[in-house]
Amino acid sequence: MNRVTKSLDDGATFEEVVLPHLDAAYRLARWLVRNEDDAEDIVQEASLRAFRYFRTFGGGNGRAWFLRIVRNTCHGEWKPIRTLTDPFDEERHSSAQASNSPETLMLRTDAAARIERAINSLPGRFRELIVLREIEGLSYRELADVMDIPIGTVMSGLSRARDALRGLLGDELKRAILHTSSVEAPEDEGVVA
Repeated sequence: MNRVTKSLDDGATFEEVVLPHLDAAYRLARWLVRNEDDAEDIVQEASLRAFRYFRTFGGGNGRAWFLRIVRNTCHGEWKPIRTLTDPFDEERHSSAQASNSPETLMLRTDAAARIERAINSLPGRFRELIVLREIEGLSYRELADVMDIPIGTVMSGLSRARDALRGLLGDELKRAILHTSSVEAPEDEGVVA
């Protein structure tokens, strides 16, 4: 196999700096654009940009550097290319049916769907902060580097984002309780056993 490898003066290669973070890049892109196919395309584009400009990477935190490229790709001139029809992928569709068995669907919790709805309801910057900190586990310093904002802004923004998420989750819980209580059958009145 013929591999193209770029390396820095310190010997770090593109594969060592970027490739370990492809999953994190995909998760970030998926949360930002809210579409799995577009997220895959964005990660591919961001990877190409990272490869092209790898010589500008000055060392340090490769994860923060690459996630910043992903974020910039999402917010930049990214225009998804839509086709009228997607080619049918039998392998993809057959595995999706198997994973949606009645047993699997029954075991899924409603809590995950509520959390996802709440995160998706957050304003863009709050959603980014929550995803990067709580899902991807970036440090405050890494968040500041990825988002190109001061660390104090990260801390205050994250606090507001958590408060907003907490409020949205509270609203989701209240709706669920109201829905559950309205679905319950009314008690029989006047029936003697």
